[in-house]
Amino acid sequence: MRRPLDLAALLLPAAVISQAHAADYLTAAQAQTLLFPAAKTFVDSSLKLSDAQRDKIKDQAGVRQRAEEQKAWRAERDGQLLGWVLVDEVIGKHEFITYATGISADGKVTGVEILSYRETHGGQVRDLSWRKNFVGKKLGEPFKLDEDVPNISGATLSCRNILDGVKRLLVIHQLYLAGHA
Repeated sequence: MRRPLDLAALLLPAAVISQAHAADYLTAAQAQTLLFPAAKTFVDSSLKLSDAQRDKIKDQAGVRQRAEEQKAWRAERDGQLLGWVLVDEVIGKHEFITYATGISADGKVTGVEILSYRETHGGQVRDLSWRKNFVGKKLGEPFKLDEDVPNISGATLSCRNILDGVKRLLVIHQLYLAGHA
């Protein structure tokens, strides 16, 4: 007598394997401190984006804003605006990458921090030597993979999507945060 196949037993090892590479590196609060070490406070300034606002972001950034809510914090020291921290997610090859981007009051990237990386390959996007290529970038400057920010072999989709995400966050900053100093 043959035993029926237990589908759950067959799928369990695949689920365990795919989750084995997920790693959380920083919380949003830790990323805030790394991106703006001089800040004393971070004021929640998350945005609720309408469909029209999300369409405008796509028009200017070239990539779609998936989420209706954009997590953002105003970095301050003694009431003075230092900049903004935005936490976002982009798809790598198969899984989401959660990252934070610091944007100065004058619209320049202060840094990019990887909070969670869930892919099996391409974790080199966490390397400071790659992430520092974003520092000082501002909207209107070239944002091309392998020209302005280097590609990492084996992590092309992660590199491209983080690059596109940072550009999209700069657009959000310009459209909806820059005027709130």
